[in-house]
Amino acid sequence: VLLENYSLGKSLTQRQIVQLASKGEQRNAINIVLTASDVAVDGFCVNRCGTHGSSKGAIIKGKTYKFAYIWVGNSETLCPGYCAWPFPQPIYGPQSPPLGAPNNDVGVDGMVINLASLLAGTATNPFGNGYYQGEADAPLEAAFACPGVYAKGAYPGYAGDLLVDKTTGASYNAHGTNGRKYLVPALFDPFTSSCSTLV
Repeated sequence: VLLENYSLGKSLTQRQIVQLASKGEQRNAINIVLTASDVAVDGFCVNRCGTHGSSKGAIIKGKTYKFAYIWVGNSETLCPGYCAWPFPQPIYGPQSPPLGAPNNDVGVDGMVINLASLLAGTATNPFGNGYYQGEADAPLEAAFACPGVYAKGAYPGYAGDLLVDKTTGASYNAHGTNGRKYLVPALFDPFTSSCSTLV
């Protein structure tokens, strides 16, 4: 569902995010809401770059189903140093040089990182009772257990030993269709109790 007319405005609440997510499938689905760079969402750039959750969905043959959803905002103009690191300078912590965005779009490439993190969290903990560490009301999920880790050799302020595109100088760790390149986060591996990276 594409809403280009800002039918709910440019300042959204979490409830409105769920409302938008409910426009998709309501059974056995993960609905994704992506907001434009000029849309503010409660808590965006303050304490989160996106979120995932679940909501009651359709009633089919007397059974109420739930659907999972993800919301990710485009931080290009509002807070790239918070939600799109390592492409811009970070807001906090060590000030390492920014990396080249693999698709030459800091906002969207940052969204890819956050979407990948939240997709991993949704797949392993779709309804808030799946895999996580720590407190149930503040779970540490698969990608969030490895903040800022994108490749082997990562440490605070350094994303790791990433692949670099020889033509553009952009950093990446994953290949997509049609020659696209992406940067996706490391995931916590419960078998090794460490962060697992693609490169």
